[in-house]
Amino acid sequence: MKRNPETLALAMDYATAMESCAAYVAVRNPSVRDPETTYRLLRPIMDAATSGNAQESFFIIALDTKNKIIDAPKECLRGLLDSCPVSPREIFREACRCAAASLILSHSHPSGDPTPSKEDLDITRRLIEAAKILGIRIVDHVICGRPSPETPGYVSLREKNLVAFE
Repeated sequence: MKRNPETLALAMDYATAMESCAAYVAVRNPSVRDPETTYRLLRPIMDAATSGNAQESFFIIALDTKNKIIDAPKECLRGLLDSCPVSPREIFREACRCAAASLILSHSHPSGDPTPSKEDLDITRRLIEAAKILGIRIVDHVICGRPSPETPGYVSLREKNLVAFE
């Protein structure tokens, strides 16, 4: 297998981003109280993971009972340019591994437009129901795009009241 310097550089960028994030979480144990914090934490990691937003990726942030991050954000799934098949099994495997009390869901829209699709709303509802069975609370689902004059670059389904989280 040929070693492509560009691929190696992207892998190193991703690894560096994940290591930095894990170190930040370990030292700071920050709390996540708003979707902007989620966006600022995940956007650089998503860019590194997907070569600058070439694919959709689905991440979770695991939280304790006080909404403090207990582990580095986890990429659970990676999809195509315009879709990412979400499997509750993959999402909750990571949540159970780190004994999360609650989760923030997040995924990227490579188009840059964070407007939620019908599928985004449907999968969020399914994940909320599955989480209830496991005793895990879904705090929010933040869709990450790119900032523009019309949008801050993200949409919070909780903030917009698009899905019932309770």
